[in-house]
Amino acid sequence: MSTIPDNLRYSAEHEWVAVTDGIARIGITEFAAESLGDIVYVQLPEEGESVTAGEPCGELESTKSVSDLFSPVTGEVVDVNPAAADNPAAINDDPFGEGWLFTVRVDGDPDGLLDADEYAALIKEGE
Repeated sequence: MSTIPDNLRYSAEHEWVAVTDGIARIGITEFAAESLGDIVYVQLPEEGESVTAGEPCGELESTKSVSDLFSPVTGEVVDVNPAAADNPAAINDDPFGEGWLFTVRVDGDPDGLLDADEYAALIKEGE
């Protein structure tokens, strides 16, 4: 069973979100990283770019496939993780830590995200 930290929120597309002082840090879940296999290339949104919740904003390429990266929130990208772009294996190795992908300035608490129990139920349904 994949790790699902209780302090994060989740999207149905398997991204995690941590909001602190109006800034949402975003990555993919351990479940997504395991499902993709070894990630070899990452295309992230650029700083200053606007992203929309539920819309593609980048790509993750693994040894198995290429998958769209969806933004779980709407706002302006304020930072991207150069370590994830330079070393995509960090996403597989530490998806909730060093493998974070980008941050977005958001207004208020993002809507439509799942808590840890709801996300656990979602991935259990898919098994």
